[in-house]
Amino acid sequence: MLTLDLTNEPRWHGLAPGVRVQLRPLTTALMVATRSDPAVEAVPEEASDEERAVAFAKALARRAVLAWEGVGDGDGNPIEPSPKAIDALLDIWPIFEAFQTGYVAKGLMLEQEKNASALSPSGPSAGASDTARPARKSARTARKS
Repeated sequence: MLTLDLTNEPRWHGLAPGVRVQLRPLTTALMVATRSDPAVEAVPEEASDEERAVAFAKALARRAVLAWEGVGDGDGNPIEPSPKAIDALLDIWPIFEAFQTGYVAKGLMLEQEKNASALSPSGPSAGASDTARPARKSARTARKS
């Protein structure tokens, strides 16, 4: 069964010891708006998947971050979230990874719910039936050139 959270309230997410951010729920509207963000659309076609992921994560964070704790300037004074500060925060690798796995991936994963999925025929939950007939004989080895 798919569990819906009907409250749609912002939640706090820990990104590192002493650092947490309050984020909007990851909704369809938020994802669609992020996809059409100018920074995301400006990523060149030849960019790597990693470059695209960073641009998307930063654009998403700029829309999702409402508040934070444990983030300060170079002198150690607490600062408020701003687009530039959010980008700088996500430039820190462990923070980026925590944001991706704790917010983005969890929001996108319905895998945990297993909504009426068949069991894996080759895994420990064997139970689904095969759909292809077995091969009549083994394939020959390819010729060497």
